[in-house]
Amino acid sequence: MQYQTIDHVLRATWQAVAKMYNEEAAKYGATMATGLALLSIDAEDGVPSTSLGPRMGMEATSLSRTLKSMEEKGLVRREPNPEDGRGVLIKLTQEGLEKRKLSKSLVKKFNQAIEKTITESELKAFHKVADVIMSKLEDKSTFTLKEMSA
Repeated sequence: MQYQTIDHVLRATWQAVAKMYNEEAAKYGATMATGLALLSIDAEDGVPSTSLGPRMGMEATSLSRTLKSMEEKGLVRREPNPEDGRGVLIKLTQEGLEKRKLSKSLVKKFNQAIEKTITESELKAFHKVADVIMSKLEDKSTFTLKEMSA
């Protein structure tokens, strides 16, 4: 079998996971982004709109579209932030809370299916590798001009 680069394995795996979640979410008239947003919003207190994007790893434009769609579907509402007069809190509606439970159960179901298939040590190794990758990405010095010319 031909060697696959780390980034290829990550990309292909994430695309397959995203496709699976989008197909499942479509059964409920939603998307994976909607499910992720539901899980990223505190069920009781909501979340400041400015911190939701970074929490989800989503750009402002995409987040804005996702929130608009969620608002139109009655999943979230916007309220003034009592701690910041200029800010807005995104809060879940009753419908949003129900869909959040569904999203959470789908994520747990996926995790359980994987955990049944691999050993605890394999899962720990996976997390260790992911931590190393994140550390390298946060390092910003992973790609230096000196290394690239070699």
